Amino acid sequence: MKASRRKSVQRERIYAALKNSSAHPTASQLYTALKKAIPTLSLGNLYRNINILVEAGRIKGTEFRDGLEHYDAVIKSHYHFVCETCGIINDFDLPVRIEVAELAGKSTGNKISGHTIQFFGICEKCLNL
Repeated sequence: MKASRRKSVQRERIYAALKNSSAHPTASQLYTALKKAIPTLSLGNLYRNINILVEAGRIKGTEFRDGLEHYDAVIKSHYHFVCETCGIINDFDLPVRIEVAELAGKSTGNKISGHTIQFFGICEKCLNL
């Protein structure tokens, strides 16, 4: 049984920043965004708190084509669109198709616990430039 962690003001501010963001920031982007508001925040503290939030199931990390871990407070299964021009990452408001995971499990003999789908292309904003 894991020992419970005491509540951390920094951790809750990191979580709030992620909850209020749709940008799927990296740790570096989060650090830059929070450093002015939390002058005592160090990069080490940020990474420790991100790991605690991930372990607690409050946020999740996803890697996109840039090879970096991006963090999201939306932990339910959902799909993403990544613009190949500007790099913006948007959540898709599209129902997750559980039958994709079921089909993958049946065809491979593996026990599938979930799946992710990322769509790549050019976003509407970049198309209109």
